[in-house]
Amino acid sequence: MLVLSRQKEQTIVIGDNIRITIVEVKGDKVRLGIDAPRDVTVHREEVFLALAAGEPARRAA
Repeated sequence: MLVLSRQKEQTIVIGDNIRITIVEVKGDKVRLGIDAPRDVTVHREEVFLALAAGEPARRAA
C-alpha cells in the first residue's frame, strides 16, 4: 500500500484520468472528491463487498 500525506484542496493523480482531491478534513473524517471517467466504477468498500456478495444495493438515507 502506498501512503501519501495531503492537505485540504491538494490532489492525487492516478494514471492519466483519475484525480482524488481532499475536499475537507474534520476531526477523524476526510471528504474526498473523485474525478474519474464514467466507465470507471467507484464505490465505498462496504458497498463494493456487498455487491460482490450479491446483496442488493441499498440507497443511503
